Amino acid sequence: MDHEHVREVDPAVADALENEVDRQRSTLQMIASENHVSPAVLDAQGSALTNKYAEGYPGSRYYGGCEYADEVEELAIERATELFGAEHVNVQPHSGTQANQAVYFAMLEPGDRILSLDLTHGGHLSHGHPANFTGQLYEVEQYEVDPETGYIDYEGLSDLAEEFDPDIVVSGYSAYPREIDWERIQAAADDVDAYHLADIAHITGLVAAGVHDSPVGIADFVTGSTHKTIRAGRGGIVMCDEEYADDVDSAVFPGGQGGPLMHNVAGKAVGFKEALEPEFEEYAHQVVANAKALGESLSENGFSLVSDGTDNHLVLVDLRESHPDTSGGDAEEALEEAGIVLNANTVPGETRSAFDPSGIRAGTPALTTRGFDEADCREVGDLITRVIDAPEDEAVLAEVREEVDRLCEENPLYE
Repeated sequence: MDHEHVREVDPAVADALENEVDRQRSTLQMIASENHVSPAVLDAQGSALTNKYAEGYPGSRYYGGCEYADEVEELAIERATELFGAEHVNVQPHSGTQANQAVYFAMLEPGDRILSLDLTHGGHLSHGHPANFTGQLYEVEQYEVDPETGYIDYEGLSDLAEEFDPDIVVSGYSAYPREIDWERIQAAADDVDAYHLADIAHITGLVAAGVHDSPVGIADFVTGSTHKTIRAGRGGIVMCDEEYADDVDSAVFPGGQGGPLMHNVAGKAVGFKEALEPEFEEYAHQVVANAKALGESLSENGFSLVSDGTDNHLVLVDLRESHPDTSGGDAEEALEEAGIVLNANTVPGETRSAFDPSGIRAGTPALTTRGFDEADCREVGDLITRVIDAPEDEAVLAEVREEVDRLCEENPLYE
């Protein structure tokens, strides 16, 4: 890719940018929260809108010269509304975490209660971890997945809600491989007169394409990331009923952010337009089919999958049974040396440190963007197996690296 203007000014940064493109081209990106955006989204995010302050909202800005910023934001809102069917959409959050923050700031007071999934069971930092602002500002209780099945324990969630009496129940997860029953969680929230926030950060694209059931129209608030499975500009989104619109908008700006990143909003607008095309639905179906194929391959090779499979874009592997002496960190490091990039991840009933947990999380969104199909993903499962079976064998790592190179050449990126 062309970074000639950067190179003229800053060769060191130009080298890093070009090396990053080469890294993505020559390795398998399997971090479940990552994807490869289109050149059109890259162009939008590198546009002159990066120069523009546009505090406020379309038609009501605190600066002049916002006519084109307004146009871009209105397009992003219109397209998101069409994709998800929400009554109100805010496209300004800088990230999924800040989208969640906006809902908390809009509806909660410090000390109010949040009920969310435990991080080691697939939850997210912004749902109430002690190191996050949520855990510092609010009282948090956490539900879990069923240790036997790996599925959300909906009855346990409901019982805990009755006991804890939360102000808001959070659903949607960062390492949960199954479909989510939004109605059951909504019922549990209704029973205790709590709000329901559905965080679809990981599955935004699957929901937009109709591959995963949507919480829009069920949950009071729906938040998401816009750069994962939906493959749009980097950032977040909040969706809600019209009755909460003013509170949410005020919580985003001026409550939690200043000027929006208008170049990223442009990237969102372009990515949402792409997601409205029939090809995107085909892509989303392929993401899930590829994840299933990857999971089947790993399972056939002796790995234990949390919940025994997947309904979405990721598989979560518990290494304790098949490879008790190999941590997730060991596996991540060896796989990266062989050209396969994924992340160590906690698993339900975690017995190791969160810094070096017992599992790995592998996703298929970026591979699918490159053109991988089920056969390719089964082969990737075999390659992962070869590495984890011999993580210190340099000959094996080199052989796998050669196979990775071949797969990358067969499925080129950013030509």
